[in-house]
Amino acid sequence: MTDEFGAAYAAVIETDLVLTEFGDRTAKQCHAAGEDLREVWLAICRASNVPQARWHGLNKNTKK
Repeated sequence: MTDEFGAAYAAVIETDLVLTEFGDRTAKQCHAAGEDLREVWLAICRASNVPQARWHGLNKNTKK
C-alpha cells in the first residue's frame, strides 16, 4: 500500500476505508480477522480505482 499511496495515506486507508466486499470492515479489521491479505489488497484497489496494471505492485509484469 505504501508503494501505491505513500506511507501516510496508506495508514489512513488501512483504518478508514470501509470495504463493502468484506462486510463493511476496514483493512485493519480484515487483517485482525485473518482474511487473505491479497484479497483485501485487491478490494482496496477496486474501491480506490487503482488501475489494474498496478494491482500487483510497481514494476511488476504479471504476464509471462
